[in-house]
Amino acid sequence: MFARLFSALSIAAVLAGAFVAWAPERARLPAPLPPAIPTPALPPPLPPATRLPLPRIPFPDLHWPRFPRPAPAPEPKIASPIQRILVEKAARRMTVWQAVGPSKVYPIALGFAPDGDKSRQGDGRTPEGVFRIDRLNDRSAYHLSLGLDYPQPQHRAAARRLGQDPGGDIMIHGQPNQLPDGTRVPGDWTAGCIAVTDAQIEELFAHTGIGTEVEIRP
Repeated sequence: MFARLFSALSIAAVLAGAFVAWAPERARLPAPLPPAIPTPALPPPLPPATRLPLPRIPFPDLHWPRFPRPAPAPEPKIASPIQRILVEKAARRMTVWQAVGPSKVYPIALGFAPDGDKSRQGDGRTPEGVFRIDRLNDRSAYHLSLGLDYPQPQHRAAARRLGQDPGGDIMIHGQPNQLPDGTRVPGDWTAGCIAVTDAQIEELFAHTGIGTEVEIRP
């Protein structure tokens, strides 16, 4: 009985295999596609930016106050007899003291070679020491002039030892007469004298007497 059952199952298995081998191949279905991912919608474009006008803030019309410049101090005037004159060569400065009133300072020009004490005629130096006014010349070649008592005995002796002429005609004077009024020669230009402007020598000439002391420092 079991043999018959086995035989029947064997025959069924063979028939089934043959059917599978000879049966038409079923159409293969395509593989399913993956699910589509939805694309997020883009936001709508922003409207163009609008420039808001800046508010105009009115500023007050400011003007800095203009303060008047202080007037320069009036220049002192020589209106009384001159007591003493000090010449400082290095500073190109001459200070004048009067009997009544403030002192006054004048810029000056010296000899064309002003360094050192004068030792001989023609060296272009302005002498140093203490001198006295010994003459006033209103017919000077340099407008007006106040003559100094140079050379003194010690200057003559020193020049004699050198076999030289000590020179002379050292003065405080104005500008050359041949120049137009108001002109001032620049620099150190004299032969050893002390030069000021014509207006200044007029002021000095009017108030300087014979014997006034004049000290000339290096």
